[in-house]
Amino acid sequence: MAASKIKKGDTVKVITGKDLGKTGKVTSVDVKNHKVVVEGINKVTKHTKPSAQNQNGGIIEKEAALDISNVMLVVDGKATRVGFKVEDGKKVRIAKATGKAID
Repeated sequence: MAASKIKKGDTVKVITGKDLGKTGKVTSVDVKNHKVVVEGINKVTKHTKPSAQNQNGGIIEKEAALDISNVMLVVDGKATRVGFKVEDGKKVRIAKATGKAID
C-alpha cells in the first residue's frame, strides 16, 4: 500500500465542498477508505438515544469524515501538493510549493 500524503496531526485546507477554504488539524486518517476527519470541519448533527454514557440523549454535533482528495496539506501557511523523496535511506514527504521536507 502506498504511503499516505496526509497524516494525523497535519494542518490541512479544504479545497471543495461546503467548508471550502477552511483550515483545521487532522484528527484521524482512514487510509483504507481514503477518508480524513478534520477538527471543526464538516460538522453534522446526530440524534442519540439515552444510554449509560449519555443519560439524556438528544442531538450532538460531531465532525464527519471527508474524502482525502478534498483536502490539501498546509505548509508555512500555504496549501501545497505533496511529493516523496528518499533522503538518507528514509522516505520523506516533500512540499511541492517550497521543496522543503515536511517530516
